[in-house]
Amino acid sequence: MPWFAWLLAAAALGAAEFFTLTLVFGLLAGAAVVAAVVAGVGVGLIGQLVALGLASAAGLALVRPIAMRQLTQGPLTRDGSDALIGKRAEVVQEVTATHGLIKLSGEEWTARALDESHVIPVGALVDVMEIEGATAVVYPRELLP
Repeated sequence: MPWFAWLLAAAALGAAEFFTLTLVFGLLAGAAVVAAVVAGVGVGLIGQLVALGLASAAGLALVRPIAMRQLTQGPLTRDGSDALIGKRAEVVQEVTATHGLIKLSGEEWTARALDESHVIPVGALVDVMEIEGATAVVYPRELLP
């Protein structure tokens, strides 16, 4: 089979990958490019098919699982107010179940206690458990296990 026929097959498989986004057709397109290179070197049809089969198997067995795992993972870094969750803060104004003020990442934030029975005094260290709008929900550090 001539090398340009393999390149046409690779282009068609690449187009199919564009519409399906399964990573199968793209890897087969890469295997077709490998077969085109083998054909361009002058290897016969049997060698081209072997190269196509080996490249396809390697791509589908080795590359695709790794790529799929990377695509399904969430972002490694949090941004915005989500990045503040888990941070340590200092109480500036007594924190209760309904109100309070903390110093968090150099800024003052309104805060409330996670546990409604806690009253957290000024100067205590707290952990930010969640952010609700512009209010940090906090838990005192000395009570953490």
